[in-house]
Amino acid sequence: MLHTHNPIIKHKAGLLNLAEELGNVSKACKIMGVSRDTFYRYQELAAEGGIDALVNQNRRVPNLKNRADEATERAVVEYAVEFPAPGQHRTSDELRKKACLPPAAACAPSGNDTTWRTSVNA
Repeated sequence: MLHTHNPIIKHKAGLLNLAEELGNVSKACKIMGVSRDTFYRYQELAAEGGIDALVNQNRRVPNLKNRADEATERAVVEYAVEFPAPGQHRTSDELRKKACLPPAAACAPSGNDTTWRTSVNA
């Protein structure tokens, strides 16, 4: 019996537990509305890596071309921690005045949007 409080894993573990209780994979899959192929994939994951392996894996490759370089990101985060009130536009202007940011499109206020959302608001 597999037990968890994670709602993503709970459905998958519930399917595996139901099949074990009923002793019939086809019936359990029909009740849960899942294909048998999916059941056997879940069963293989659980056998290889335990219940933690049932968490959804992200197959998406990150889009790094929209990412600012590390020095720019660090400067934005340090400024935002020191002065939390200004938004991303003023932060960009102030850092450009201090010459912490190069005058490139990558550090325009809209270019800092990703840094602002991921690092500052984290």
